[in-house]
Amino acid sequence: MADTKRIGSLDVFPLSLGGNVFGWTADQDASYAVLDAYRAAGGNFVDTADGYSAWVPGNHGGESETIIGEWMAARHAREEMVVATKVGAHPERKGLAPANIHAACDDSLRRLRTDRIDLYYTHFDDESVPVEDIVGAMDELKRAGKVREIAVSNISPERLEASLAASDREGLAKYVAIQPHYNLVHRDEYEGRKLELAQRHGLACVPYYALASGFLTGKYRPGQNVESPRAQGAGKYLGTERGDRVLAALDEIAADRNVPVATVALAWLAGRPTVAAPLASARSVEQLPALLGAAELALTAEEADRLTEASA
Repeated sequence: MADTKRIGSLDVFPLSLGGNVFGWTADQDASYAVLDAYRAAGGNFVDTADGYSAWVPGNHGGESETIIGEWMAARHAREEMVVATKVGAHPERKGLAPANIHAACDDSLRRLRTDRIDLYYTHFDDESVPVEDIVGAMDELKRAGKVREIAVSNISPERLEASLAASDREGLAKYVAIQPHYNLVHRDEYEGRKLELAQRHGLACVPYYALASGFLTGKYRPGQNVESPRAQGAGKYLGTERGDRVLAALDEIAADRNVPVATVALAWLAGRPTVAAPLASARSVEQLPALLGAAELALTAEEADRLTEASA
């Protein structure tokens, strides 16, 4: 069993299961199967958002939360799961005005069929709202017992620093985690001011796009056509100098270790400063072992350095 990681007061499995595919590329049965397999492997850290999957024709947003909530009820699994969701992107609850945060939280609680959210993120920053008002609303949710810990996803370093300062200054609940776009071929956005702030304030990092829309699974290669809704996202890395270097290094290490390429990419990310649990999704049970393997694979310093250099 993989050792758990700490995010605030929460003990989490070192690979967070992304729920963005639930209600999108995975229907209810497929979603349940993935959740069952993740739980059976010792996983307890599921990530979703109120806006998932509003982009699917006929959906309204909240489908992923609903599937997770119904699965937890059917499996009597709520007490063992750490559930993370996000506020601000549901079509009917956009933005981070305090009243909207409160209403969106109540909506998420109903869909998740629970009385508390373990880790509640602001999904996208809303610069029309002062950081004091956003943190103040999140603090109220925590004091009310509706939220156990608060966190932040897409935000500028300046607004993040101001938010953390407001919490310290006013005695409000403080972010314990950050969910940035971060992986082997997308490092600059997090490595810098955001990483410095995370280190200084003790924020755990839960990176999204940990596999670069599937590029870091190794299944996307020049001249190959892969049927996937994410193919376009992965395609932007194909044939680039950095992408080629990274794939070559991943291929070598994966072959040496006899593990999938995705496992190595996630293991590199898991070993980076502040990272508690990379975030990755699986639309089928067959995709899950490569993700779960990262919780057990410890790269050598030489292997990690080789990947770090290749991705520079």
